This record gives sequence, C-alpha cells and structure tokens, in this order.
Amino acid sequence: MKKRILFLLALFAAWFVVFAIQKPAFMLYNHTLAADATFSEWIQVILHGMKLDATMAGYLTVLPLLFILGSVWLPGIWLKKCLRVYYLVMAFLTAGIFAIDLGLYGFWGFRLDTTVFFYLQSSVKDSMASVPMGLFFLLSLVFLIYTYGIYWFFNRWILPHTPESMVRRRLLGSLTLFLFGGLMFIPIRGGVTTSTANVGMVYFSQKQFLNHAAINPGFSLLTSISKQQDFASQFDFFPEEERKAIYETVTPVPAPFVANTDTLLQTTRPNILLILLESFSANAIEVLGGEKGVTPNINRLSEEGVLFTRMYANSFRTDRGIVSVLNAYLAQPTTSIMKYPAKSQTLPSLAKSLQKEGYVSDMLYGGDINFTNMQSYFFSSGYNKITADRDFPLTSRLSKWGANDDVTFTWLYNSIEKRQNASPWLCTYLTLSSHEPFEVPYQRLQDPYLNSVAFTDSCLGLFIDKIKKTPVWDNLLVILVSDHGFRYPADVQDYEPRRYHIPMLWLGGAVKEPKKIDTYTNQTDLIATLLGQMNLPSDEFIFSKNVFYPAHPQYAFYTYNNGFAFIDSTGMSVYNNENNKLLLNEPEQGSDIRVQKGKALLQTLYDDLGNR
Repeated sequence: MKKRILFLLALFAAWFVVFAIQKPAFMLYNHTLAADATFSEWIQVILHGMKLDATMAGYLTVLPLLFILGSVWLPGIWLKKCLRVYYLVMAFLTAGIFAIDLGLYGFWGFRLDTTVFFYLQSSVKDSMASVPMGLFFLLSLVFLIYTYGIYWFFNRWILPHTPESMVRRRLLGSLTLFLFGGLMFIPIRGGVTTSTANVGMVYFSQKQFLNHAAINPGFSLLTSISKQQDFASQFDFFPEEERKAIYETVTPVPAPFVANTDTLLQTTRPNILLILLESFSANAIEVLGGEKGVTPNINRLSEEGVLFTRMYANSFRTDRGIVSVLNAYLAQPTTSIMKYPAKSQTLPSLAKSLQKEGYVSDMLYGGDINFTNMQSYFFSSGYNKITADRDFPLTSRLSKWGANDDVTFTWLYNSIEKRQNASPWLCTYLTLSSHEPFEVPYQRLQDPYLNSVAFTDSCLGLFIDKIKKTPVWDNLLVILVSDHGFRYPADVQDYEPRRYHIPMLWLGGAVKEPKKIDTYTNQTDLIATLLGQMNLPSDEFIFSKNVFYPAHPQYAFYTYNNGFAFIDSTGMSVYNNENNKLLLNEPEQGSDIRVQKGKALLQTLYDDLGNR
C-alpha cells in the first residue's frame, strides 16, 4: 500500500513540476513584456503560481487515484496500459492549452479562457486568419516539443514505478486511498481557508503582466468554463435594494423629445451611414491626441463635423463592440451575448427603432458574416439585407479576412449613389483591414498597425470626397465610430482607459455645423443621442445616455477581461474582479463611489443577461 501512496505523491509532484516550468517559459516567450522584471520577480511568479499549479496537479491526479483504487481489487498489467494512455492524452491537452495560451496572450492580453471556443466554433478559418503563418508554425513546434517532453517524462520516470504488487488487506487499502483522496482535495480546493481556488489568489504585483504570468492557463480555462451559464448569479456585489439604489444614480431617465439643449442636425430624418472602424484607437489619431500623420483624412474631416473627444469603447473585441453600438448593450467581461442568439435577438436595436419610422436597414462587411454568429445577429437586429465576402469575387478577397477596405468602400459608394429617396435608410458598414495581422495593399508607415489604420483612413477620405459630390450628401449623416480600441503603443495595458479611448465623428450634409463634444461618452450612448436628435424615444435602451440631455449622468464605463472601469468628472477607477483590487485609481478621492457605481452597472448587466 505504501508504494501506491508514494506513486500518487510522485505523480502529483511531476504534474506540479510540469506546470511550474510553464512560468519562466511564458515569460521568456513574452520577453518584451518581462524586460523590466527583476530576478526576484521571476522567482515570485513561480512561487505565487504554485498555488494554482497545485490545484491543477490535484485535478490531474484524481483519475490515476481511481485507477490505483481499482488495482487494489483487480491487479494486473491493465493499470500500466491505462496510465500510458492517460499520460499521452494529458500531455496532448496540457501542451495544447499552453501553446494556444502562449500565442493568444500577445493579442488579447489575458490568459486563456472560453473566448477561444467562441471564435473557433464560429469559424476556424477566420480565427486562424489573425495568426501569422510564422507564429502558427512556431506554436505548433512548441506544442509538439512540449507534448513529447511531458509524455517522455512520465513514461521514463513515473510509469516504471507503477505499483503491481498484490494488496493483502484490500478494505484497509481502499480506506487509505479514500483518505488520501480527501487530503488531495485540499490543493484542489486551494487550501483550508474560507477562500477557494481562484485566479486572483496568485496576484502579487502592481505589474499586471507578472500577475498574469503566475496564472495557470489550464485553471484559467476551467474557471471560465464553469462561469458561462448562470449569468444572473455572477457579480452579486450588493443586495438587490442596495444595487437598485446605486444603479439609479447612473441609469438614464426617460428623456422627453424636446429635451435636447444642443441640436446637431439640420433634419430629423437623415439617411444614416454608420461606419464601424475596425480597431481604431484614439492613440493613432492626431486630432484626439494620438500619433501625428497617421489619419490625415479623419483629422481634416473632424474640422467639418461633430467630434466626440471623450468617447470610450465598452469592450476589447468586435463582437462585443458591435452590440454596444447597435444595441446600446453594455459589453460583458466574461462572455459575449452574440454567442447566444436566443438572448441577443431579444435586444432592442437601432435598426428596429428606425424600422418603425420607415427606415430600411442593410449591413456591409467584407469578411465572413458567419463569424461569431454575426449573420443571425444582424438579421435578428432588424437588418433587411447583408452583403459579405461571399458577394465579392475571389480576386477581390486578397486579405486573410476577406475583401480589403478599398474594395468595400468602392462597393459602398456605388451602392449609395444608386439609392433613391423613396424611403430613408440606415446602412452599417464594418471595415476589416485594420484587423491583425494588418496585411494591406499599402505601405506608408513602418508600424504594421499604424500602416493599416492609415490605409483605411485613405480609403475613407476618398469615399467621403466622392460622396460629397452626389445629391445623397445633402441629407446624409455619416457616423464614424470604432468597434473597439487597440493596444497601441506597446506600453498600454489592457485595462487602461487609453486602451479604450476611441474616435466618434458625425459628418455629412445633415450636420448643422462643426463642433467638439467633450462629454464622457460610451459606445452605448450613440443610440440615445442619435434618437434624441431625431426626436424619437430611447427609453427601451436601458444603458444608453443622451449626451445632450442634462438629466442623464455623464460617465464612461467599459469592461475588460474580468474587470471594469468607471470614469467621470471626479476621476477614473479600474477594478479587477479576480482579486478585488483597484489597478488604477486617479485620484483616490471619490474612488469608493466610482467603484460602487461600476459594480452596480456590472451586476445589473448580468442580472439582465441572465433574465433574457
């Protein structure tokens, strides 16, 4: 019996070592992010990460424990055969999780979670389009080496010690193994305190990358899976009455049609062209304080239209940003409502509201419209027609994602030029060329991201200059807004407000005069603000604020991977739900109120999501 206990302990220790090795490997791969880490911090990453490594080692010891328990009653060669298969399967899964996490972290800035399944189940082809071929082969090599290394290690050093001797006192042996399993529950649970294992327990530093490096990616994935369905029970920060009271301080009150103190438009029924600019960050736009010379067309057009200087994206991904803009629904940090058609189809939408006024709505996207359930989403949101990559010839789909922006802007111009004035229309267009890997038929700037933004900006400038010369321009409102920001420059952290600062610009003959709006604004506020300008109700959009209605509170709110930020005139607070700590707090005065408001918004959002 002693050999069996020692074997299980050795197995647990082996898995522990396998996971501990991942920490320095992860930091070496992301060496640019770890460049300022001291030797002591490298050691601390490993030491703090041991908490979750022990949890995962405990999980992976459970099945062998059951095998060993079976061998007490049925000794034989079957045990070694089963364990050999087990080692191979676990080596494959462990290496796969590690390699995928290694590759995605550079793009997403957080450890592996169920987000990857969402994008893969939507379209493997489009998911792979974001990954450069060189990176794909490198990660494939890492996967193969790591799989072989784990399997060889267990086959060479653990498998030969598999206990094969008979157990004389079987009942006592079984009881001993049950007790051992009880002890194994301690590392699985995360200790003996009231707190159970969670991602936040390995956080130790003000440097977010070091905290992320300490996380076990397998545990991160399992935790994410366990939190996907019961939305209403998540983020229960306050009792219901307290939540309601706090939420009432940030929720828009119904705005009467005459409430606008500022009229932007010359007409209440313009034709509307809504252009969602893929990954456009304010940090790349000079007129918003970003890089000089990247977007000369947006810079000059901002002098002709209404520029919102403090617009913030609600999230970090396209599927969530689209819903924030077109449905005025706050983005979720741990999931995406677009993943659940049964829920997303219950949302009010801009297209549905305008449909009641006789508007016809269509959607243009040069990529795969089936990606992330977009096709079902757009149809359920009230769009009558969808144009996507399938509608362009193969010769026009030169990008990994589909048709580049020069192709789709040309199609858009030809389409709009032919439109008659029989009925008003809403056209929504999602660009794609400024999506990683930023491969565009254009070379002006050295940085790939900035060059792709400059390419889309050049296409936009040509389009606007051409459409101005048509009769359509006189009654046209063009709204430019980003679907989300981008992590540029390189030192921007994924939770920082400047990561979410994006452009919004209203142009067209329907705009009365140039103006700059400095109010704190979310993507979700676009609908209430637009409908207010059109003297239409917006009360069904519970998270949308009319920028020009004095009774609506002024703030920006966004979510990142399991965290949120609340920004208003008193300052900004960025909160991490994993370890319940503030990552950014400027100034400290008023932070408690800002955090409370952010928590109330998040709790209300998930209550609403769970009830749909």
